Amino acid sequence: MTSKKYGFKGSLRGPNAAAGHILRDKIAIAKPNKTVEVKILIVGSGISGLSAARWLKQNGEEDFKIIELEDKTGGNSRSGKNNVSTHPLGAHYTTVANHDDDLLIDFFREHNVITHFENGIPYYNDYYLTFDPEERLLINGEWQEGLVPDFGVPQKDKQQIKDFLMEMENLKKVKGKDGNYLFTIPIANCSQDPDVRKLDNITFESYLKDKGYDSPYLLWYLNYACKDDYGQKIEKISAWAGLHYFASRRGKAANAEDNAVLTWPDGNAWLAEQMTKKLETHISTTSLCNEISETANGKIKAWIYNLATKQSTYIIAQKLILATPQYVNQKLLKDVFRPNFDYKKLTYSPWLIANITVSDLPNAKGTPLFWDNVAYNMPSVGYVNATQQNISMINKDKVLTYYLPLCDYEPTISRLAAYTRTYEQWLDIIMPELTYMHPEIETAIKEIDLWVWGHGMIAPTPNLIFGYNLAEGRRPIDNKIFFAHTDLSGISIFEEAFHQGILVAKQVISHDQA
Repeated sequence: MTSKKYGFKGSLRGPNAAAGHILRDKIAIAKPNKTVEVKILIVGSGISGLSAARWLKQNGEEDFKIIELEDKTGGNSRSGKNNVSTHPLGAHYTTVANHDDDLLIDFFREHNVITHFENGIPYYNDYYLTFDPEERLLINGEWQEGLVPDFGVPQKDKQQIKDFLMEMENLKKVKGKDGNYLFTIPIANCSQDPDVRKLDNITFESYLKDKGYDSPYLLWYLNYACKDDYGQKIEKISAWAGLHYFASRRGKAANAEDNAVLTWPDGNAWLAEQMTKKLETHISTTSLCNEISETANGKIKAWIYNLATKQSTYIIAQKLILATPQYVNQKLLKDVFRPNFDYKKLTYSPWLIANITVSDLPNAKGTPLFWDNVAYNMPSVGYVNATQQNISMINKDKVLTYYLPLCDYEPTISRLAAYTRTYEQWLDIIMPELTYMHPEIETAIKEIDLWVWGHGMIAPTPNLIFGYNLAEGRRPIDNKIFFAHTDLSGISIFEEAFHQGILVAKQVISHDQA
């Protein structure tokens, strides 16, 4: 489509809405005309589903199948591509692994993200560490290096920012009485000390207020952080989750700063693709799981509808791994009782992603174009230069991936509005911010492709992460149905999904051997 108002072309897309309507509204589809059997069925090929499958395969299990609704794997780590570059449609980075995360370090070694070790410290592939320059912030009329507000910021605010960041550095080192870090990744390895976990019961906003943190510059930065990882502001996020963002990463690299960022032109889709390559014979895409039931002899029966052929198949499995979000599982398991689990207690944040193809970007006051570019006090969390990691650019065209969390209203309202907006209406929302960041950008734009995530990620609201509900949600059903999606960890980051998949795969193998 082409914008009549702005004159450039583009598209407005998202996850397969037609397929989602089949599941949500139970639209009539072809009845299964054949039955196949498999030992383990995995529904969903986001990071958690792929990670579970990878673990099964590495441990000698070959009799499994992965069903994916979309036309490609990755979940909210998927990517797009145009004639300039691949680019993210969702998650776009992770950081170097925590020093004690052996499973993630092994994965990075497997795919040459870690090339070797120097004095016991991982050496990361230079092509995957974020190329310099890395981050900049437009504040008080000028681009400064780094995202922590500094340029034109009053001294008393700078001091408060410094105090908070020092508190976070100290928290990184603290362990509980059980010997575990108070904050680490994955969440399952965090300390169980009740004095710390009770921070999950209050909002991050109330924690900051009690601590006397009131600098508008600091509060903006903390809101930015929570929007970036959780899709919501500090008044909606638990204090524990807010602190976890800053105090859980302690990764080291022999050739980069602590907690250095890893990224690719297509974002975390690159990581998903590495797992997918070794699992291709097990994966069926454009395949909708329409219904799950139990056979007379106690096996799992899944009704699978192929969106391309319009044909249905029953897959009979001994074990089922649902690597799908719980709002999907609610439809699939409508006749299956999950004791004490309340689907309604989970909140998902909606997002808009805009991939903006531009010719050489107009100059701006201050530092030049960086990988991550953010404007102070604007609705979005900025944009990344998806082409920064490309080493074979043949022209000056770039793809800027812009991220807008829709968090000004309740998620259900924001989601409904997002689904009804036209391409032109979305441009009216994002163009003022882009123009503020780059006054002459409209003349440089060649194309804007939009992607809407109605349920982009789980939001760690108060009482979620350590409340009874997620614990009940993670509980397998009759040791036959297992749950692997990262929404059951409470935080939607690559590492959590990666570990969630392994944890569930271990459960399946353990129950199989028992």
